[in-house]
Amino acid sequence: MPEASMDTHVTRAEDGTVRVGDEPAGPAFTRAVLDVAGAVLTWPVLGAQGLPAAQVHDAGRAQQWLWALYGERVAAAVHGCEAGVPAGVTVAAAEVTTLAGGAARLAFGHWAARWWPTSYMDGITKLEPDVLGLELAALTHQCHQLFDTAFGDQPDDCAAELIAEYQAALDLLVRWWLAPAQPTDTAHHLDSVLRLIDDVADSAGLGGPSLRHLRASLDQRRPVGTSVDLGTLFARHRGYALAAGDPLVAGGRVITRGSGSNDWRRYPPGFVDAAEDAVSWTARAVGARRRIEVEVVADVAAPAAGAPLVAEVRVDGGRAARVPLVLRDDLWTGHADLDLDVGQDLPSAAMPPRIEVAVLFPGFDPGPGAPGDAAHRDAVRALARQRLAAAARPSPYDDTHPGPFLAEIAAAAAVEEDF
Repeated sequence: MPEASMDTHVTRAEDGTVRVGDEPAGPAFTRAVLDVAGAVLTWPVLGAQGLPAAQVHDAGRAQQWLWALYGERVAAAVHGCEAGVPAGVTVAAAEVTTLAGGAARLAFGHWAARWWPTSYMDGITKLEPDVLGLELAALTHQCHQLFDTAFGDQPDDCAAELIAEYQAALDLLVRWWLAPAQPTDTAHHLDSVLRLIDDVADSAGLGGPSLRHLRASLDQRRPVGTSVDLGTLFARHRGYALAAGDPLVAGGRVITRGSGSNDWRRYPPGFVDAAEDAVSWTARAVGARRRIEVEVVADVAAPAAGAPLVAEVRVDGGRAARVPLVLRDDLWTGHADLDLDVGQDLPSAAMPPRIEVAVLFPGFDPGPGAPGDAAHRDAVRALARQRLAAAARPSPYDDTHPGPFLAEIAAAAAVEEDF
């Protein structure tokens, strides 16, 4: 059932931006964002996927979708606020429409492509980027009213680009679609995605063997195929196991050890296992020196070489020092001399130093997050587990409530093989 209409605040900021609704609270990785014609839309990932908040910077361009997303009253209020009459107003937004539901799903898919907390340690399977990318292409086409192709300044209007990048996976989706041994709702879901992809490819003039195979398969009106096991169909990165790893420093007395923080904002996706305790460290006394060893569990897709991942180390709140990390099997590892007050021999009764260790990618890192971000990361992990559990169960599919993403269904089927 669609949500009931609700009061929505529409206000104009000093810079002329018109705001619709209230911006979701929480750090960046708990928000799903969509760049559309004349505006940016934002949803809370951890809350209800209803109507988004909007920052409208060009009400004229946004009018093409405002009425369909929020209703005529909000569209008129935005137009009035941009003109300065009035500067703020509260009006009733329409019920959640098909466009609003599709936009929320598209935004969540882009969020998942960036923030999905893949973790071997926590049992959260990765989403195949090509499967997710192809469904995002279909959703983008479905939500075409949100975009204004004449300007070309909306990075999320990228249906043709996604198909061109991931079309090699089309054959897998077609094989999945042709398989008779699957829930009817999943077959309907696949059919909808594949036909939208075909429409995009036709409109954009895309070609290639995979797209020709797709068109020929669709023309056959889904003939009966052979049974397909999803765990085998999407078998990638199988056999991933944590390496024991040799000590980085031979000998030496352990001063203290602990776990660091794993702030996903500070490095690109696909580098580090998303578990909160993926970062561990040991401080040792080696002769007269004090050294720190850092070990970080790598993501299954971590780059093999050339990645300047570093550990940021602070002792007793002092100046941060950076320790370069290299990939060894499934661990990022590094070590460096540690600046401790070593006049004392740190007997067992002494208070050990307070050491903080985090992981970052220089040039990408926005800086440390807020102290409460760890709780939000736990909530995102819980959401991912919940969605994978739901994807493992057959669920009704319709255009308004389409259920899990295809990438989530495939990931749920691969849980036993991966973990």
